[in-house]
Amino acid sequence: MGSVDFTWLIGGPQGSGVDSGANVFSKVCASMGYQIFGKREFYSNIKGDHSYFTVRVSDEKIHSNINDVNLIASFDAETIFRHYDEVSAGGGILYDSDLTKVTVDEVHTLDIYFKERLIKELQSKNKPLTIAGVLEIVQEKGVNLYPVSFREILSTLSEQTSNPKIKGMVRLFNVISVSLSLGLIKMSIDPLFKSLDSIFAKKPQIAEINKQAGIFAYDYVKSKFNNFPFILSGTTKEPDTLLVQGHYGCSIGKMVSGCRFQSYYPITPASDESVYLESNELLEVNNDRPGSTAVIQCEDEISAMGMMIGAALTGTRSSTSTSGPGFALMTEALGWAGINEVPIVITLYQRSGPSTGLPTRHGQDDLSFAVHAGHGDFPKIVYASGDIEESFYDTGRCFNYADVYQLPVIHMMDKFLSSSVVTCKEFDPKKITIDRGLLLEKVEGEYKRFAFTEDGISPRSRLGMDNGVFWNTGDESDEFGHISEDPIIRIKMMDKRMNKLDLILERIPKDETAISFGVSDYTIISWGSPKGPILDALTMLKKEGINIGFVQIKLIHPFPTDYVKFLLKDAKTIINIEANYSGQLGKIFKQNVLRNIDYSILKFTGRGMTSTEIYDSLKKIVENKANKREILTHGA
Repeated sequence: MGSVDFTWLIGGPQGSGVDSGANVFSKVCASMGYQIFGKREFYSNIKGDHSYFTVRVSDEKIHSNINDVNLIASFDAETIFRHYDEVSAGGGILYDSDLTKVTVDEVHTLDIYFKERLIKELQSKNKPLTIAGVLEIVQEKGVNLYPVSFREILSTLSEQTSNPKIKGMVRLFNVISVSLSLGLIKMSIDPLFKSLDSIFAKKPQIAEINKQAGIFAYDYVKSKFNNFPFILSGTTKEPDTLLVQGHYGCSIGKMVSGCRFQSYYPITPASDESVYLESNELLEVNNDRPGSTAVIQCEDEISAMGMMIGAALTGTRSSTSTSGPGFALMTEALGWAGINEVPIVITLYQRSGPSTGLPTRHGQDDLSFAVHAGHGDFPKIVYASGDIEESFYDTGRCFNYADVYQLPVIHMMDKFLSSSVVTCKEFDPKKITIDRGLLLEKVEGEYKRFAFTEDGISPRSRLGMDNGVFWNTGDESDEFGHISEDPIIRIKMMDKRMNKLDLILERIPKDETAISFGVSDYTIISWGSPKGPILDALTMLKKEGINIGFVQIKLIHPFPTDYVKFLLKDAKTIINIEANYSGQLGKIFKQNVLRNIDYSILKFTGRGMTSTEIYDSLKKIVENKANKREILTHGA
């Protein structure tokens, strides 16, 4: 039996249960031992516009989605119109048979630009401007069609259960779609029941209705269709494996790291983390880290930043979570934290800008902004995680960096990571240590908060501590914190703070600053979420005898110049991959390493990268057929 690599896509109007359906499907497949990589895409509205979720299922470790889809489960017309051309030959479209006559013009949520392209495509192939037209196109290229009347299923189920209410329960369409899909791929339905019992644990009647709909749809499709070539009957499950949502890494990491205060103002995609913390405030780790994380929703990001700084001054590990526009409001207070050497952690979930940009879409747009945020010179750390598992452990590192070096740490995440659902190794809290640096338990004698020391790091008091009185001001100050404009004190204070950047590069372990996955003549540099698609693309190329190196840079500021130079000493061609227009890491790399970027693979459509796109671009580079800037475009 060959290996399993199966991609499933569910779509429907925003608010119709697409996410719930995808999460159920992912849980079922994960419970059967499969590796999962799922990705959610949605428009910036509460209800109505198109939402879809792609779930890749494999019996081998995977880190990304690919371009092709093997099965679409759709209960609306727009999903078919938008995604029909993604289904590979031999795959299938499972759709509501009542929709075949729907025309392009009748789907009012299709934007005019997509509609124009769709009409042009249908007309070029002499097809009707309907669902039937696009289905004819895919059928001609070898895609299987599975028409099912969703309303007929509800009607029949209503009669069989003597429950007239079921007939109008269109919210069951998502569980019907999942169940029909499980029937097509011949996967056991028992895990579906367990998943529904878990989801509706407090609503057993709702769980029962969903299970009734599920078993009916499952049996229906198994009896009607038997020609789908993909069979997923289960595989051996790796031990100690979790199915996790994208924001779990940072949020659970904060609990385990002893973060006991988080302030925030709601913003996509960062809000999920704070909402999760609010829902799981109590946690004990090995009985040695009890306590709860107080989560405060503020009136704006300025307030969130101020409250976090205030909490940190009490000695409490404190953080906030935001996205680009929110971070813009935080930058004045960021400088205040910098000049006062306040340890704080800002989790920056990037999205596409500028301004409001694409508010629910992916982007790595804020790297340059984070590195240069705030007026004047002050030390900060900018640190980037490449996947969800990594983000858990990196969160612990970020809090330690903040405490030990007494400065702001900006932890770079993004929408690609936050909207993913993946299988990964269980998080191990024992691997996260807590280092509070020079945080004092008591103060004896004269106390100088900003005392000049050999390494520039001063013992830190906390608000309310006996004899530990200190002053904070946004102005330059002396060792006590009293305002001073003396030029000699200014030089000494600036040196004291800024020399921390050299100290960081000296003391942080090299393998925490950058990770080499091998170096070859052609070698990639990248940061953040492209890590997963890159690794999968390199695996695909290696099977063809093409070896390309990859160095993931995690510490962006201060930049680990000497170590990166060492890692890349044998690389002849440097390829930069990131999800922004200007290649921001590439510019930082050139500025510090003094080497040019030979090729850039960039994506800024707001859709995440797939390993297929990166594979195609890398192959073109090796074959000398690529542009210096390869722009990726896949995604509806």
